[in-house]
Amino acid sequence: MLLPTTYLRRKFRTFFMSDVPPSSTLARLDRSWDVKKTLKRVQRHKWNLYDVQYLLAFTIACFVFFVVTEPGVFVKLAIAAVFTLALLVPITSQFFFPFIPIGTWLILFYSCRFIPADWRPSISVRVLPSLETILYGGNLSNVLAAHNNSLLDVLAWIPYGLIHFGAPFVCSAIMFLFAAPGTLPVFARSFGYMNLIGVSIQLFFPTSPPWYENMYGLAPATYDIRGSPGGLARVDGILGLDLYTSSFTASPMVFGAFPSLHSGCAVIEVLFMAYVFPRLTPLLLGYVLWIWWSTMYLTHHYFIDLIGGAILSATVFYIASQNFLPAVQMDKASRWAYDYVDMGLRPSTKARLTKEFYVADEEWAISSSVESGNASPTDSPSSEWEIETLADNDESKSPLVSNTVSKLQLPKYNENYNEKYSEKV
Repeated sequence: MLLPTTYLRRKFRTFFMSDVPPSSTLARLDRSWDVKKTLKRVQRHKWNLYDVQYLLAFTIACFVFFVVTEPGVFVKLAIAAVFTLALLVPITSQFFFPFIPIGTWLILFYSCRFIPADWRPSISVRVLPSLETILYGGNLSNVLAAHNNSLLDVLAWIPYGLIHFGAPFVCSAIMFLFAAPGTLPVFARSFGYMNLIGVSIQLFFPTSPPWYENMYGLAPATYDIRGSPGGLARVDGILGLDLYTSSFTASPMVFGAFPSLHSGCAVIEVLFMAYVFPRLTPLLLGYVLWIWWSTMYLTHHYFIDLIGGAILSATVFYIASQNFLPAVQMDKASRWAYDYVDMGLRPSTKARLTKEFYVADEEWAISSSVESGNASPTDSPSSEWEIETLADNDESKSPLVSNTVSKLQLPKYNENYNEKYSEKV
């Protein structure tokens, strides 16, 4: 009798690995634990403006390190050491490099409670209600929340209090299995930068949510006012728990109504999922409308906040899809079926990558057994760039450098892009 793990492994191989192209290693992950490999990649890396993102993340991390008082300094040093080690070890760095924007957003959000009030700008109480009235003729949140009952409370709680927190993990798992190799790192970076920009806007332009207007009117707000669960307090009563009341009361970001990151997260998840699975677009749009309704019904956001979050996500997705996101091939059932990927949707930036080499700052391996003569789309101008394999014997045996590539053709459109995808490995 087969063990459950053996049975599942066989089923996995039957479903996902049955149509893998011969000798293709495009979807292969780096399983090396050798830190020297990462250090060599850093030495050979050609630094450009794209790498400013790492300087930004380091600057924010230093700010958080000094402004946060809990946990203590030794715990913070330990966390920094573990994260640095994860970036150095190849088997973990391929996941943690795309995670950098997400990690930066999370620590910045956590640090908001420790930032002194005299460092922060005054809180805007009137701007959002005024815009809401000018644009839509009234406060849509109050209109939707005027009539509530237990059924509506539960229907609002499901997307706002449950799906919102689990959706990024579910979407990531689905994209890892079924989307083109390289899609998940782009999603992770886009998701992280969208939230990081959103929290930065909330820090520099603090605004009060609808529950504040319901409790205090348009009276001036101060940073010593604690958060409120809004309509989620009724959900706590239904569940018989003190879950959302305590968590929202102690929220690090009380006055962060605009932009709505609940809306932003939902929209960017839906855009990526609709990109990978176009036929699911109507269902995915239904989820966005569902969470939009729930945020207003629970009095956590004005409608203008939702539009702001959606515009932010759409902008980030547009930049990612035009420059970095691998094109979907509808005849491929899983990531393992790909033997090449086209990067970016703009004709001037599209590059077909068909030979395996390691892009350190994107943290994925791109390869296949296709001949180097097919490395560039025939309908776009191109220029030749040398790709050299490492001279070390142990490196040449690495799954990330399995083929000796003399030249790879990439479209010529700007220096930064060409340097990024033609860096020596």
